[in-house]
Amino acid sequence: MKNNKPEKVTIFDVAREAQVSKSTVSLVLTQSDKVSDKSKEKVLKAIDVLGYVYNRDAAALRSKRSNLIAVVINDLTNPYSAELAVGLEKHIYALGMVPMLVNTGECYERQKQVVNTLKEYNVAAFIMCPAPGTEQTWTDNLVSNGFPVINIMREVPYSSAPTILPDNQKGTHLATSHILEQGITNIAFLGGIADISDYHERIAGFNSALKLKGIHDNKRIIQAPTNRQGGREAFNKLIKESPNVKAIICFSDVIAYGAIEAMRQHNLVPGRDVKVVGFDDLADSCLMQPALSSVRIDANDIGKRACQTLGEILNKAQPAARTLVDVSVQIRESSL
Repeated sequence: MKNNKPEKVTIFDVAREAQVSKSTVSLVLTQSDKVSDKSKEKVLKAIDVLGYVYNRDAAALRSKRSNLIAVVINDLTNPYSAELAVGLEKHIYALGMVPMLVNTGECYERQKQVVNTLKEYNVAAFIMCPAPGTEQTWTDNLVSNGFPVINIMREVPYSSAPTILPDNQKGTHLATSHILEQGITNIAFLGGIADISDYHERIAGFNSALKLKGIHDNKRIIQAPTNRQGGREAFNKLIKESPNVKAIICFSDVIAYGAIEAMRQHNLVPGRDVKVVGFDDLADSCLMQPALSSVRIDANDIGKRACQTLGEILNKAQPAARTLVDVSVQIRESSL
């Protein structure tokens, strides 16, 4: 027997009729002032046409926070990001919460899209490695709308979100000092881009070590995307402009991998002709030929500190605005 009961009109039907997004309909229904009069008029007209009934009890139930924690990672193709995600997962589960992992591919627009979608799942908080160009106002609006945000690895300057960072400046200072102690002064820094906070911190450590030795001229700083190809291109540019370079400090191990590949194409022997130090100390770095010296960041410690901060927020405590996680330099064949 055919059921003639009419189907219930949903918020998606209203959005389709009004030719607006579901989020816009939600804003109108909750009487938000963040929607234009024109859009509001279109939504209200669609409600009248379709006979939509807003269930406020159900909406109140939906507004309660879930036990989901959104883990928004900038680039899951980067091996360190994968290590970081694993470290975070373990500590999130220990809090009795469940992680939802998403990748933004270093794109701020993509980051905004995925965050808007995750908000509809009423996640309890966002743990985020911000994409380049992430704005303070966007982050602060997310917090003011009731979604706790914890930034990791990168800082959004002047944001109200607490941040968990490795001591980037100390790391590159120690790595550069290790090279300078060998009497090498013709040195370069490769990789990273100016739109991310850790680039500036790592450059500061590089420069501070050189300044202590009174070195101002025999250095090169070359920006490049934080992938292998970026490392290749940065080294090719460096060797063309500074053919006598004797050492490179790399923004990351992945940059170092690409630079070493390019080095060999120029018939240079890494560790002998050009000393190399990376940053992150990925699991594969000690297995390379030569084994790569690197600044070690404990991904598990970053995850632990982030979740300690999350626990404080969920318990209505005031977390530290900025937490630095210590680093160390692992010296191997590539820089001896």
